[in-house]
Amino acid sequence: MTARPSDCKTLAAPPWPGGATRITRVRTILTAPEGTTLVVVKVETSEPGLYGLGCATFTQRALAVVSAVEEYLVPQLLGRDPADVTDVWQSLQVSSYWRGGPVLNSALSGVDMALWDIKGKQAGLPVWQLLGGRCRTAVPVYTHAAGTDPAEVADAVRGFVEQGFGHVRCQVAVPGASGTYGAPGAGRDGRQVWDPAAYLGTVPRLFAHLRAELGDDVELLHDVHERLAPIDAVRLAKAVEPYRLFFLEDPLAPEDLGWLPQLRAQTATPIAIGELFSSVNDYLPLVRDRLVDFVRCHVSAIGGLTPAWRLAGACELFGIRTAWHGPGDVSPVGHAANIALDLASPNLGIQELTVFNEATLEVFPGCPRLAGGHLWPSDDPGLGVDLDEKRAARFPPTPPLAGDAWTRTRLADGTVQRP
Repeated sequence: MTARPSDCKTLAAPPWPGGATRITRVRTILTAPEGTTLVVVKVETSEPGLYGLGCATFTQRALAVVSAVEEYLVPQLLGRDPADVTDVWQSLQVSSYWRGGPVLNSALSGVDMALWDIKGKQAGLPVWQLLGGRCRTAVPVYTHAAGTDPAEVADAVRGFVEQGFGHVRCQVAVPGASGTYGAPGAGRDGRQVWDPAAYLGTVPRLFAHLRAELGDDVELLHDVHERLAPIDAVRLAKAVEPYRLFFLEDPLAPEDLGWLPQLRAQTATPIAIGELFSSVNDYLPLVRDRLVDFVRCHVSAIGGLTPAWRLAGACELFGIRTAWHGPGDVSPVGHAANIALDLASPNLGIQELTVFNEATLEVFPGCPRLAGGHLWPSDDPGLGVDLDEKRAARFPPTPPLAGDAWTRTRLADGTVQRP
């Protein structure tokens, strides 16, 4: 006899019958051991000693994320079974009616990753095992080389190659542009001036020099950081094509993606895009139409590990690789989630690396080990990274607008330049 909807226990309001473990407490922890505010969500349970950690870092609006977690998500989480990861994600995601955006998604990400962390600990397995097991023994990573001129950048790349890195992102100072993204001393005079014409002339010369000096034994990357007009992005992608970049990152801003088919049609330079996206759905047209080669996703900004895992699977079906965003404004917990995705995804392209300082390593014990240009994962259950709250308290968060400083870039005539 077919059960009627009224007889179906799964239609009852949660918590549903099932595991005895329940969520008893949810907290946000802010710390800045490297001078950048990191937001971590800690989900505690009725099982003594069982808790999970998740990255909810949105440096520029950290306090808004804290409010979203504590005022809106916590009341919906208490008493829930932490094993119901998917249902918790779905219910929290729709609870605000107007869905998405980096603040709400970062808050949701912190909870989502923490529940995956708990699930792994309950199973006695690392999260990458829960995703299907590893596709590789370690995760290849790229690091960042910068300099005031091409020769200085080349020296930096050589140093990284000697350490075992096979992929290096390269940025160089642009004459007259104190707002040069990624270059040494950018904006230190407080005037963050950007000169697109000088940039367009400088970058191709940088990569011509690097290939002449370094040959083809190292993969080179470059980040435009959405700082060009669309037609200039097309020009740059064509200009660097002879130098065989591994990828050109974010040549177009999210607002200019209508230009992407034109960019794709005019150059064979591989394109990585999506750092500023805040919804999985933003990627779908790009994946479906094969307009990019790599998705550059800030995992917490799209809602956590659950949607990122689905996105990785969709990309695999269309021959597109992943390159998750991994700078210093992703906490070590967030990096551990990236690595779980990297290990379990056959279509990993490359992973961005942050080398943490000693203070961060003390606050977050269990960070993955770097050796030979790869991150080597932990076999510890869950995400494998913990948080020492006493040490975290020694590094209070920065003032609310401190994370905005580098975004205040203008053209020479005073016009605001999107960062």
